Amino acid sequence: MSATGRAPCGLPRIGLGTAVQGPRPDPVRAAVLRAIQLGYRHFDTAAHYATEAPIGEAAAEAVRTGLVASREDLFVTSKVWCADAHRDRVLPALRRTLSNLQMEYVDLYMVHWPVTMKAGRFTAPFTPEDFEPFDMRAVWEAMEECHRLGLAKAIGVCNFSCKKLETLLSFATIPPVVNQVEINPVCLRWVYEQGDCLIVKSFDEGRMKENLDIVDWELSEEERQRISKIPQRKINQGRRYVSEHGPYKSFEELWDGEI
Repeated sequence: MSATGRAPCGLPRIGLGTAVQGPRPDPVRAAVLRAIQLGYRHFDTAAHYATEAPIGEAAAEAVRTGLVASREDLFVTSKVWCADAHRDRVLPALRRTLSNLQMEYVDLYMVHWPVTMKAGRFTAPFTPEDFEPFDMRAVWEAMEECHRLGLAKAIGVCNFSCKKLETLLSFATIPPVVNQVEINPVCLRWVYEQGDCLIVKSFDEGRMKENLDIVDWELSEEERQRISKIPQRKINQGRRYVSEHGPYKSFEELWDGEI
């Protein structure tokens, strides 16, 4: 049983992120297995992270050795990369993800960025010629098809501004269940108290334990207010998606004034 609780959509409130620099399969696999032993049940990956395969191996071993009763005890998310953000490429991309994970479905599949690149562009550096206009409606219709086929139990987005979310909701038949965005709190408990789900990212066992230890205590009202006043700043601002020759010519266009 996970000690982290669940959000209304069934998403465990604390998940382990796997967007690590230069990942090697064995450390990722070992870290995920240890995380399962500690109580993590939510694991966040993406095609672009190149960590799907070791997560799948760890999940299969956890079931095989009895760490969890079945695949259904784990909540696994992944994301479609920008080079596959085309109407005819989303479903094949998800099928590759499922093959990497050795799973029949993901619990949540997300659009990684509101960005489209030419097919095959997976690694930086990117040039202005690599970018194409983002056809939000076409990409989302393909995401909805993934859901209808049962390959993604839920679908969502990442790095969408409020304005882009409003546009998506204006035509979506199946609305996104989440918008995964970066925040940098000085206290994970503060984010937890906002009702949000957290993706924490550390493979250090001590830190993994600490990141779970935010459930059975509360901040004082003064602490909440003081933390709320700390300015936020995104580390990953998406600079590589902005170019005077591309679809997003400024941060204003990419973030609609929210950064």
